[in-house]
Amino acid sequence: MSVAFTKEESAETASETLLPDRPISPHPNLVTRSGLQALELQLRQAREAYEAAQRIEDVNEKRRQSAVPLRDVRYLAERLRTAQLVPNPASSETVAFGSTVTFSRADGRVQTYRIVGEDEADPKAGSISFVAPVAKSLIGKAVGDVVGAGNQEIEILSIA
Repeated sequence: MSVAFTKEESAETASETLLPDRPISPHPNLVTRSGLQALELQLRQAREAYEAAQRIEDVNEKRRQSAVPLRDVRYLAERLRTAQLVPNPASSETVAFGSTVTFSRADGRVQTYRIVGEDEADPKAGSISFVAPVAKSLIGKAVGDVVGAGNQEIEILSIA
């Protein structure tokens, strides 16, 4: 094997294993009970993936397989360290963090979302982050209120 090939492979490996850290949001790290549990589970899974990668004998392959789990461990450990558990809303009178809100849009669509922390937000699964523009416009409002959301108005139909 030529030295040039070894250096090329090492440079290639380095670019695959020196991943930038996942960005940390500047917002408070508010979480629901289920969001906190999901972070804990994701951290366990990332640690397990990292430990599995450490058992690989080929050093370059070990580095490649370790890169993503190691980055995720750093991110998730920090998110858990800064997590602020927010109890479920005491009332369904007004929209709050943890509320499930059903609203109608001017175009007739009716949507339901739970307002949650950034790491657990998944609009396709029915949850949005408390820092999302729609969530910001809904928080503190009551059933029947009409609020601006982007370039349209939405009316709150129910809060749970």
